[in-house]
Amino acid sequence: MTRQNANIHEVIDIVVNILNARDPYTSIHSWRVAELSVMIANAMALPEKEKEIIHIAAHLHDIGKIGICDKVLNKPGKLAIEEKEEIQAHPRIGCNILKRLPLFEDISWIVLYHHERFDGLGYPEGIKGGGIPLASRIISVADAADAIIAGRSYRRAKNIEECFGEIELHAGSQFCPTVISHMMKIQNEIEVVLNKLKIEEIKHYAFVGHEELMHSRRLI
Repeated sequence: MTRQNANIHEVIDIVVNILNARDPYTSIHSWRVAELSVMIANAMALPEKEKEIIHIAAHLHDIGKIGICDKVLNKPGKLAIEEKEEIQAHPRIGCNILKRLPLFEDISWIVLYHHERFDGLGYPEGIKGGGIPLASRIISVADAADAIIAGRSYRRAKNIEECFGEIELHAGSQFCPTVISHMMKIQNEIEVVLNKLKIEEIKHYAFVGHEELMHSRRLI
């Protein structure tokens, strides 16, 4: 391992610990999204260097939620419009944090675009299709899959078949069809990983915001 790689992983460990102190589910969710993202990247036969970048970016994709106030982040009920707007600021906050460090310059843009939609209705910039970095498109799918499967106090966790069905339904609108097609090939492997990295029921609405997939439409 090079000194640069060591530095990257040291920083990631620090960030994960900060996220865990702020909201333990954030940290667990980021680990799961990182695992799923790399599995999809493997199914797509991406180069090792690209997979490493995706893995790091997935771990850090929600770092911007450090900048969201506790009142909104941990709200026990549905969010008001202005609170949703605050939540939707987290990709840009994350990008602004990461791009200050030369080690994370490339990763910062992946984080910025991880809530963009394939149809251009996502946030923060409304870019679409191939204009969205491939890494961001992969993390977007992994992020949604994990959120759908995790239980909530207001709804039961969906099983893997329901999760894949819901995500496949949004291929070409919210999600990149190419990423979805490769993800569908490894459904059984993904189920094993998600069962291994189990998440307990989530007690609040605001953290992920995937109670409906269409939450992802841009408000700001």
